[in-house]
Amino acid sequence: MKSDLRGRLSKHHLVWQGNTVDGKGNGVSTGFAELDQALPTRGWPEAALTEIAVPYWGLGELRLLLPAMVHLNRQKRRIVWIAPPYLPYAPALARAGLDLQYVMVVDTQSGNVSWAMERLSSTRSCGMVLAWPTRLSEVEARRLQLAAEIGGGIGVVLRAEDTRWRAPSAALRLKIESLDGEIAINILKARGGSHRTRVAVPL
Repeated sequence: MKSDLRGRLSKHHLVWQGNTVDGKGNGVSTGFAELDQALPTRGWPEAALTEIAVPYWGLGELRLLLPAMVHLNRQKRRIVWIAPPYLPYAPALARAGLDLQYVMVVDTQSGNVSWAMERLSSTRSCGMVLAWPTRLSEVEARRLQLAAEIGGGIGVVLRAEDTRWRAPSAALRLKIESLDGEIAINILKARGGSHRTRVAVPL
């Protein structure tokens, strides 16, 4: 009886079992084989929130996300940037393969970043919503995770490493750092478990 119930719950992914590393979750390839293999969803988790911490902006966090952006963009799903620290350079995005009519930049006051992300993440038309909040409460982080589940896309919050806020409810939490011409990705949390805690990728 108990084993039958566990089987049914596992089959329909109704309960996360912390000891599973089966790659059965839904994910969009990161474009980096080493990182895909280290993540239980074999890529960026869909219908979920991801947190990326960096020591400084421009280390490579956007290049890390770019292959997935292009993939989702080709499905005519919107890529939304909310309050980025620097205005995206449209010609570079176009050269990278993004159709700019499906790319949107939202300029908002810092206090409205989570509100804007929640609204956009809950829509099915958005494939990836990236936001750079200056602060984020645990309640707001949980709401962003729920919004991503509703919309089915990839939600990404990016933060400077020295900020006080965290997103503990995020399905995936990463910290990246420079490493001899590569980027070292520290996997702080991966829902579903990960057999690796650190991956290096060339950018």
